[in-house]
Amino acid sequence: MSDQTLAAPIDDQGKRQRGFSRYQALLIALLTFTQFTIILDFIIMSPLGAILMPSLGITAGQFGVAVSAYAFSAGISGILAAGFADRFDRKRLLLFFYVGFTLGTALCAAAQTYHVLLLGRIVTGLFGGVIGAVVLAIVTDLFPLHLRGRVMGFLQTAFAASQVLGIPAGLFLANHFNWHICFVAIVGLSIVAIAAIAIAMHPVDAHLKLQHDSNPFRHLIATVGQPRYTLAFLVTTLLATGGYMLMPFSSAFTVHNLGIDITHLPTIYLVSGLFSIVTGPLVGRASDAFGKYPTFVFGCVMTVAMVLIYTNLGHVSLATAILVNVLMFVGIFSRMIPSQALMSAIPDASQRGSFSAVSASVQQLSGGLGSVAAAAIVAENPDGSLLHFDRIGYVVVASSMISMIAMYFVQKPIARRAGRRIV
Repeated sequence: MSDQTLAAPIDDQGKRQRGFSRYQALLIALLTFTQFTIILDFIIMSPLGAILMPSLGITAGQFGVAVSAYAFSAGISGILAAGFADRFDRKRLLLFFYVGFTLGTALCAAAQTYHVLLLGRIVTGLFGGVIGAVVLAIVTDLFPLHLRGRVMGFLQTAFAASQVLGIPAGLFLANHFNWHICFVAIVGLSIVAIAAIAIAMHPVDAHLKLQHDSNPFRHLIATVGQPRYTLAFLVTTLLATGGYMLMPFSSAFTVHNLGIDITHLPTIYLVSGLFSIVTGPLVGRASDAFGKYPTFVFGCVMTVAMVLIYTNLGHVSLATAILVNVLMFVGIFSRMIPSQALMSAIPDASQRGSFSAVSASVQQLSGGLGSVAAAAIVAENPDGSLLHFDRIGYVVVASSMISMIAMYFVQKPIARRAGRRIV
């Protein structure tokens, strides 16, 4: 069955749909808000570290375990859920995992000891790690390929919004009250999102009419064993590994290597996030208008150029640091958004949920391994500056170049099905 089959009913009498209906716009808003809460819960841990560690009396190593517990449990849950991902109404599946995620976050909010917090992060990862895959499957089912770039562009603004709105608000609450309030706030937002999804979203169950393996394990094996999916999983691995290698050390590098005062660090995140909120939808439109693969190539080339500049910088002004960060985020978004749109067109309609779940697991596990690899590469000088950060940049550049070549072969069959040379 072709990629367009389940999305066909939203076209106006077979004509090429150019814009979003009111329901589709509402659905995009709901899914973006859902992604915002999930991403915020994941990234809020890092800035809370300075408050959490003395409050719970834990070491930096224990805190690192608590942070990575989310990623690894999310990676495992994606594999476990893949066999069942196409056997239920996607709306019900989203609500099930979202409720579990909210309960896990509530456990974090109530934690008075390290072990309870660790358990909360594991539970949150087990449920939250699958939500992104369910969201991607819903988008693939309900939006035709030529509109998915714009949809992915809006969904990616959730990441930028979590930086611009979520992290500063979380730190404000933690500093003026306590760190528990941050997780309480996320629980409150999640409850609002759950209610909105339950009331406003229609069932997403057209895929249930298709033939499925009766055994969940066989369905998982059938998905993982598809040769044409292997290259897609490789691209996901390369993109996630490269992306996660720079992230953990970016603040330390900015302060100690670029010479930016730590009080100006929020300004860099704020400006970069604001630009990303604007850039995401524009990149989505560009990928639909000019082709997803050409946009991906542009993003890879720009990422390569900016990563090389960024990782080899010395002391610079605040304005220069902001400019480099903004341009680097433009490059990252310009490869992230079209790559997700292209990936959504790969699986058969009967395997979209399981493909997305496996892909999400690969992304989480690759990101975790990328962070570990980066930690093994860099070293710290007595003054706090980082050694060998440029080597991480070279690894990211190599992964970007290989992913650009691999993506060419990923998009070729999609282009053939779409009746065009490039999608």
